Amino acid sequence: MKPVKFSVIGGAGFRAQYFLRIAEALPETFQVSGIVVRNESKARPMEERWGVTTYRSLEQLLKSESPDFIVVSVSGAAGMDYLFQLAEAGIPALMETPPAPDLEGLELLHDRLTAIGARVQVAEQYHFHPIQEARLALIRSGRLGRITETTVSISHLYHGVSLIRKMLGITFEEVKIRGMRFQSEWVQGPTRQGPPAEDAMIPLQRDLAWLDFGDRLGIYDFTKDQHRSWVRSNHLSVRGERGEIFDSRILIQQESTIPLQMELKRINKGELENQEGYFLQGILCGDQWLYDNPFAPARLYDDEIAIARCLQRMAEYVRGGPEFYSLAEASQDHYLGMLIEKAILTGETVASTRQRWALDRP
Repeated sequence: MKPVKFSVIGGAGFRAQYFLRIAEALPETFQVSGIVVRNESKARPMEERWGVTTYRSLEQLLKSESPDFIVVSVSGAAGMDYLFQLAEAGIPALMETPPAPDLEGLELLHDRLTAIGARVQVAEQYHFHPIQEARLALIRSGRLGRITETTVSISHLYHGVSLIRKMLGITFEEVKIRGMRFQSEWVQGPTRQGPPAEDAMIPLQRDLAWLDFGDRLGIYDFTKDQHRSWVRSNHLSVRGERGEIFDSRILIQQESTIPLQMELKRINKGELENQEGYFLQGILCGDQWLYDNPFAPARLYDDEIAIARCLQRMAEYVRGGPEFYSLAEASQDHYLGMLIEKAILTGETVASTRQRWALDRP
């Protein structure tokens, strides 16, 4: 198949750079069909770096380009306005997370976009990380039995909630949430701006929440910049009737009562004497591939692989394929993330209610 063509709105932003790097690494799969950069002083370096045409507005882009879909990589009200414009024009959109800043915005998006049949998906990539795909494949195999618990200590709020829902098999069920905050000091580590310039201790808040779905429990645990820290580990565990996943360790008690102890093992090419190039081949569990990298041998790191998967699934969606992370799912995760914040700040147990985007969904 010929490469899928996508345009990017907000191409000078941090997140938008991911999409451009992925297209550069996978030219046979993705092609950037123009980017919207409103600031002309930023546009010239973008054109020189990426070799693509920039436009000052969406209207200018659409006069010259015919993308299969458009990535909306701007935040807040600006992103919502672009979604409405693209929906009116009948152009599919892949929206960055979160799709709206607050509950009122989520409701407005649902009402207006549903009314005109807009084709929108959201670029939530965490469940497409190779390790998460491997864990979800093991869950789907049934070897752990019915899943009852998960602890997610990987990323903040709606990202963490999305993983909790995926691991537990939750869609839009109602939940009761309790939360707390613990403050301590730890050494300053890397941030989005880069590594620390000096050794310094800083106060950081650790947020914890318990999401009680009745027959399933999700535990949220996150400290700011934890996912970039050199001295704090990320963690995810899943417990089922017959066993558990604890980070990369797998424990299962078989029906024969013989226990199994296995590992999720990353297989990289290009290490030691291997000369096939440097890339992730996949993730093994025993003698089974739980994850096979669809973008090998491109040299992408895990977050880029996950975002490339969003682009790939979006291409399938606009060609008539199924949803992969709908506006309704994204709205639910952001809504529950806001409830977690409320539970932490008030110290009260907070109960969700079924929102309008979930009324016609299971």
